[in-house]
Formats: sequence, C-alpha cells, structure tokens
Amino acid sequence: MSTAIHGIIGYTITPFSANGENLDLPALGHSIDRLIESGAHAIAPLGSTGEGAYLSDHEWDQVAEFSLAHIAGRVPTVVSVSDLTTASAIRRARLAERLGADAVMVLPTAYWKLSEAEVLQHYRAIGDSIGVPIMLYNNPATSGTDMSVELILRIVKTVENVTMVKESTGDIQRMHKLQVLGEGQVPFYNGCNPLALEAFVAGATGWCTAAANLIPALNLALYQAVQANDLERAKALFYQQLPLLDFILKGGLPATIKAGLALTGLPVGEPRRPVFGLNETGRMQLQALLDQLI
Repeated sequence: MSTAIHGIIGYTITPFSANGENLDLPALGHSIDRLIESGAHAIAPLGSTGEGAYLSDHEWDQVAEFSLAHIAGRVPTVVSVSDLTTASAIRRARLAERLGADAVMVLPTAYWKLSEAEVLQHYRAIGDSIGVPIMLYNNPATSGTDMSVELILRIVKTVENVTMVKESTGDIQRMHKLQVLGEGQVPFYNGCNPLALEAFVAGATGWCTAAANLIPALNLALYQAVQANDLERAKALFYQQLPLLDFILKGGLPATIKAGLALTGLPVGEPRRPVFGLNETGRMQLQALLDQLI
C-alpha cells in the first residue's frame, strides 16, 4: 500500500459549530468532497490541521468513522493516530484499521523527553498491534521529539509495517540523508510547505499539505510538473504559491485553513481554544493572497 500513496496528500480540518463546542460533520463531508474532486491523491484526517490533539476520545472516534465512511475508498487514507500514550495510540490505530484506513500516521508525541529506546518501543508496540502500514512522522516542533535519520532507519528496519516517513523539520538535508542512508528504499513525504519543490527534487514520493484545501490546482500542477521533469515549470508554479504557503505555516494550520475555507464559501468554525482563529488583519491578508491565486 505504501507505493499507492503518492502525490498530493490533503489534510482535512475538523469543523466545529459557531461556539466551538460541537462537531460539524456535514461541513467535514463537504471539505472532503472538495479535496477529492480537486484531484488530491490521498487524504489524511485528524492530523495537525484536523486538530486531533484537541478532540476528546469520543469526538476523535466520530471524526475517524465519519471521514473514512465518507471517503469510502475513493482515494487512499492515512489517519493520524498519535497520542500521548502508547496504549491510546494503539487504540486509535486499531480503530482506524477496523474502519478501513489504508495506513496510519504516528507522531511520537510526549510530555517527557523520550529516549531513542522509548521511541523505538512506541513504534514497535503500535506496529505489532495492527496490520496496515505506518507512516512515521517526524515533527519536533509539535511533538517535542526529534528523530535523527539514523533512528528513523532503525525503526524502519525493526518494525516491519513502518514503510513510509513524513519529514517536517524543514531541514532539506535530512531528506537527502534519508535517501542516501536508506539507499532510496524508504518512501518519504514532505510535510513542510515551503520546502515542497526542494523535497520533490530530493525524491519525495508525496507532499502532505493543508494547502490542498485552498489551492489544490496549483499543488497538483507542481507535482505533475516534477513528475514530467519540467523543472522550469515546477519552479514557476512553486514560487507562485510560496507566499501563501509561508502564510499558512506562520499563521498556523487550523487557523489559516479554516479562515481560507470560510473565505471560499465553506464555513467550518474556528480552531478549538486555546488556539485563536485569524484576526481581521490576517483574514484580509489571506483574502489578498487567495485573490492572486484562485
């Protein structure tokens, strides 16, 4: 299955009611349809953009069940099952597998700093509990755990169903190193929007991006240009969308994507507190960027 997950992997948001207290599943369905109809090659629910860390277990289960039922196998799915404890991550991974996820994504989130042995055991325990592939996710800015390329490859060699790596540190050299030390055998995916072009040139199999909610045609065109080895066109397409990609990164994924969806006709509520939505100035800046691209 890992080889079938490629290209533009779109993150979904988790819509809330106006007061932020309740899930808005119909709006989630509309956002999923927009991603699929715009050409996303795969969908990744409940990641950072989907505010999975801010949902109760019951809410998380509802979003996972609804998302996978609504996607209904139209494109491959990678469900983020990360949680603070191994037991909770296993519970989520088993549920995602039971609901039909093609793969799960695991970020080793921690309050206490984890040793390499603890990180390895976390992945081993999850891998032993499910039969679907695992996308190892390295994003120290949100997890508090930074996995070296050497540790990542140890995990890949030790845990049979860890078959993919999503790299979000913003360090392109790690992607090159992963290619070299992994001898080109470990599919890796870019998780840092402003590095999209460099990551594809370095050999990335796909781009995990929330931007697909707002500028899917540009995201897809960039991927297609790289696949066609048309680097001049790829460069032009990348720099065309770079100001928005930078804005999304700096403004925060849930805040910017939810504001952008509202500006393009799909109200999905604001992020769950303590995260703020975009202020009026931010919305005006986002609207100006979108006006140039859509």
